[in-house]
Amino acid sequence: MPATLPRFPNMPRGVTVPTLLGSLPRGINPPSLPRGVTLPSLPSLPSLPRFPSMPRGVTMSLPRAVAMPTVSQAPRRLLQDCCSVFDHQTAGGLCGCCWALRPRYKRLVDNIFPEDPEDGLVKANMEKLTFFALSAPEKLDRIAAYLLERLTRDLNRHRYGYVCIAMEALEQLLLACHCQSINLLVESFLSTLRLLLEADKPHLHILATNSFVKFANIEEDTPSYHRSYDFFVSRFSEMCHSEHDDPGTQNKIRVSGIRGLQGVVRKTVDNELQVNIWEPRHMEQIVPALLVNLEQHTPNDRSFLHFFETEKQPKQTEVCFRELLGRAAYGHINNAIRPVLMHLDSHSLWEGRGFAVRCFQIIMYSIQSQHSHLVIQQLLGHLDANSRSPASVRAGIVEVLSEAAVIEATGSVGPTVLEVFNTLLRQLRQSVDYQLTGYYDNAGKHKTTSSKEETLQDAVIRTIGSFANTLPVYQRSEVMLFIMGKIPVPGIYPALGSPNAGFEGSRMIQVMLLKSLLQVSERYESSNLLTALPSSFLEPLLSFTLMEDPEIRLLVLSILTSLIDRRHNAARLSGATASAAFDVSSLELKEDRSSRQDILFVRKHAQRLYRHVFLACKEESSSHSHYQQLFILLAVLSVELANEEVMVDLIRLVLALQELASSNQEPLTPLNRCGVHAVCAAALGVMSQLGPPSPVQQHVAQVIERRRKDAPHLLPENIFCDSHSLPDGELKVDQEFLFVQWKICEGLTASSYSSQCERFNTPYTPQLTDEDRLAKRKSVGDVVSLQMEMDPQSPETPQVPIDQSINQSINQSIYTSSHVMEEERRKRLEVVERFQTAPFEEIAAHCGSRASLLQSKLDQVFDLIIRPPPSPSGQSPPRSTPLYEMKFPDLCVY
Repeated sequence: MPATLPRFPNMPRGVTVPTLLGSLPRGINPPSLPRGVTLPSLPSLPSLPRFPSMPRGVTMSLPRAVAMPTVSQAPRRLLQDCCSVFDHQTAGGLCGCCWALRPRYKRLVDNIFPEDPEDGLVKANMEKLTFFALSAPEKLDRIAAYLLERLTRDLNRHRYGYVCIAMEALEQLLLACHCQSINLLVESFLSTLRLLLEADKPHLHILATNSFVKFANIEEDTPSYHRSYDFFVSRFSEMCHSEHDDPGTQNKIRVSGIRGLQGVVRKTVDNELQVNIWEPRHMEQIVPALLVNLEQHTPNDRSFLHFFETEKQPKQTEVCFRELLGRAAYGHINNAIRPVLMHLDSHSLWEGRGFAVRCFQIIMYSIQSQHSHLVIQQLLGHLDANSRSPASVRAGIVEVLSEAAVIEATGSVGPTVLEVFNTLLRQLRQSVDYQLTGYYDNAGKHKTTSSKEETLQDAVIRTIGSFANTLPVYQRSEVMLFIMGKIPVPGIYPALGSPNAGFEGSRMIQVMLLKSLLQVSERYESSNLLTALPSSFLEPLLSFTLMEDPEIRLLVLSILTSLIDRRHNAARLSGATASAAFDVSSLELKEDRSSRQDILFVRKHAQRLYRHVFLACKEESSSHSHYQQLFILLAVLSVELANEEVMVDLIRLVLALQELASSNQEPLTPLNRCGVHAVCAAALGVMSQLGPPSPVQQHVAQVIERRRKDAPHLLPENIFCDSHSLPDGELKVDQEFLFVQWKICEGLTASSYSSQCERFNTPYTPQLTDEDRLAKRKSVGDVVSLQMEMDPQSPETPQVPIDQSINQSINQSIYTSSHVMEEERRKRLEVVERFQTAPFEEIAAHCGSRASLLQSKLDQVFDLIIRPPPSPSGQSPPRSTPLYEMKFPDLCVY
């Protein structure tokens, strides 16, 4: 249907238009003709008389337009060409005066359009329009409305050249206007952009986006309360998800959408009076639109490289994402992070871990540093919410947590330090339960494998170390105490984890938590050993050195070494254990004297530490790694606590270990004996170079040289490695391969160690010099109670009368054979050995259960004894307080 043409202006009274030859279609009134232009195949119109100018204040009314006869059978193409000429050319002849009576702003707007749209905007006329707009800013709204009217007409008629010219004119007017008057122009400008974005032409979308970006860069002093950008947020987000058939056009549309979102953020984020872009309904559109492009366009993607080469805007998506997060305030972080987590969940992007890690790296680097802990809290909450998800998803979240903690080392944990570690430890325990049951849900429908759960456990342990590395020293001590309190101890926390986990579950949790503790201790740096190893931490840690599990013992030795090694010599020693003749010049030695805190630590904890080292060497399940770690621990102790007293005690301990390995009374395997001899050789080789006089060093070097020639199986070169060769048969060690105590004592005599010679001549005995509480609780009642606990009887076993038991005891003492006596002796030794080596918590648990039973029986007896007799009146007298429950003042107790 042809477009409607404009009507003639009103003519003066008495003036009529002569009848034209032919007719126009019904309902079409011809507009004014330009000067010198005539309708084809139509006679020219007669000239009309010109009217004189009207005096001021005199108005003239014109009649309505006169209906014209219609021309039938007119070609449609001819009419369209005529309409184009009529709309955009200067009128002449009959209609010249009518065009001149139009408002000036309309004439100025019409003059900026050329005859051919390919010629572009008429710059001279545009300057006139700009000058007029600046001179009369109250006309801006009318100018914009008229431009919008013309653009709408051209857009409907698919005259996209004039559409571009109209947009260019609006942009120039927008940029030229002052801030006070820009609001008059903005509404029409935004309406124009809506029209272009609603069209189905990609080049119009790009045109509208470029105009919006220019508008977004304009700083406004006066806020607009009624302006809304909801349409632009949704439309630009939709453009970011474009699926156009042409890849080049698709990339252009997506870039335009990203730039549009960036413009919306810039325009609204700093103005509190405008629309709140941080609302969830907006963030749920903006963030996924950015993440989709960030995910598909990775640096390894060729299309991504082509995309950036063609648009010449490198990393546009990442730049927009960073700008969005960088402008987020404290209360907006959660709204910005939640859509990220939802997007990663819905697209299963945690399992790959590559994109998720990169995404949160951008987040952590972009947001303000004081807000980093909010991101960590969001991730921890999301990890708890996905506790029933597959192991790969949980591992991906934990990996992101680890990377996020490494990026922001200051303030990333926030005020709830222990809550972070509590969440991670809870994930460890859940993973152990899932690994034992084979399912990661309570219903038993979703299976999991040990390898997947072990991958998750390793990731959690690394994350614990990463978080601990961000904390100050005093908080790391609290974290280590917190983790130690979570480790299951036999007799105290036997059922930590799920009830079905059993012994194996407790053992696995112990291993996982000790590995976590090792991660924290490796990054712990403290100049004060009393602070690093307080009694509340050292005592339960040393109790694990006597457990049967070799992996647990090895972890405990590593933790002790990392906490005592303040100069990081353990790494140098571990690489040098292939030779007993180790040169200590490569170590970072202690130059100053021992501090007061170190001396207090030695007096308070050294004997307990020596005792557990001695007992750890007696474990039959020890491997070459255990003996290597024991040597490193002894060497670190000699370096960190270097003084005459400590050195003498360490040499005494080494000689006692040598005696232990040479004695046939201990049931040690050849590997155990060779390992202990290797520890003694390596430790004395280091200690002899740290202070003792040269005769001691010469004696140690001679013994090591004899072993190297005739007994290499007694040196660390052969033991501290995976492949070791041991002699066949029973191990025999000659005296020439042993370190002699009196020779070492002679070497110490003529030196500063002479005052310690008497102490040195006293053999080291752990039971006599130990200050641990275990050695002080050797009462007969404890031993008997422990023995009864070790050999329990069923409740159905009948009680033997006392007389009968006495007779049986007499008969046994008379007729007992030698093998029965040997069996009893062996049981007694087991009881004593268990009492000496068992942790204090286990002994306390065994004795406490029987003590509570005894106390309950005593309470029953006391109630029966002190119960008052019945009253003759039948009324029971008021019960008085028992004597044993009365509390007397301290001065009254003798």
